[in-house]
Amino acid sequence: MTSSRPTPLHAEHQRLGASFTDFAGWSMPVRYTSDIAEHTAVRTAAGLFDLSHMGELELTGPQVAQALDHSLVGQPSKIGIGRARYTMLCATDGGILDDLVVYRLAEEHFLIVANASNAAVVREALIERITGFEAELRDTTADWTLIAVQGPASVPIVATLTDLPLADLKYYAISTGKLAESNILLARTGYTGEDGFEIYCRPDDAAGIWTALLAAGAPHGLLPAGLACRDTLRLEAGMPLYGNELSAATTPFEAGLGRVVAFGKEGDFVGRDALARRRDEGARQVLVGLTSTGRRSPRSGYAVHDPESGQQVGAVTSGAPSPTLGHPIAMAYVGVGYDEPGTQLQVDIRGTRDAVEVVALPFYRRA
Repeated sequence: MTSSRPTPLHAEHQRLGASFTDFAGWSMPVRYTSDIAEHTAVRTAAGLFDLSHMGELELTGPQVAQALDHSLVGQPSKIGIGRARYTMLCATDGGILDDLVVYRLAEEHFLIVANASNAAVVREALIERITGFEAELRDTTADWTLIAVQGPASVPIVATLTDLPLADLKYYAISTGKLAESNILLARTGYTGEDGFEIYCRPDDAAGIWTALLAAGAPHGLLPAGLACRDTLRLEAGMPLYGNELSAATTPFEAGLGRVVAFGKEGDFVGRDALARRRDEGARQVLVGLTSTGRRSPRSGYAVHDPESGQQVGAVTSGAPSPTLGHPIAMAYVGVGYDEPGTQLQVDIRGTRDAVEVVALPFYRRA
């Protein structure tokens, strides 16, 4: 049995009393104290996350932009230097192999951030797809530690440790600079629905940066935050999770993300024909939000039923009690015709069918 891989911050998490879980082969902090306390800190002040399990791939070369246009459904060639876009790697049949963030660090230098569970799949697919282009891929996951500060107090916290002009750093932008006297890449993005930053640093610098952020954040109410609250935060924000809302059996159109597919770009791209067919045919099922006034939460895999006919019309992909809203929420795929906000449905929760209502996503949007 292979043991979980520790992140460069593992000792820091142990000192803070974290509980750990294996996630995609990594030993990750699932919580430090209370899921609700950590969740609430991110919504009202700030949370500090170790995201070192994410995969980093760097691509360079004279034809790297064209190679990525061919490989991904988006159009990385249109990303400005210092900016980023959300996109997807799809199979030839249109199924999603992973959702990605692509940063353009220089004219011929891109950084791709992949989900931990799919990093190897993304790496191998891209190596194959860029063959024939003047482009090179390096897996630099081991060269980076990724730390996130998320929440309304993230700007004043980070500002105390860097001279970078944070007010000029737009959402989905990235800049090089120093933080806590270490060289970093600082991106304004996140996976919580709040404003915040993701900090790419060298592993040897990670503990110093983590400790400095904890100290700078203490007066603002910052807490270290684990994977458990990260999941409820992204659920409230209606952000899909690969393996739940997204999979190789799903195209971007079912997930309501057809906008990321750039059909207008020059040249062919992997999955284009299949995705065009799905666009033209229309999705057979749609990702929706569900809310409940009951006490029990729908969970992944639970069946969704039409209360009149009793037939199953969908399935829950993610669900949990919402700490911010105070009632259960879930995302689910349901058949077309059952996706309008206000539609009354039922979820089978351990043999009992509880009433739920379809709502527009996201459940929560920051002011």
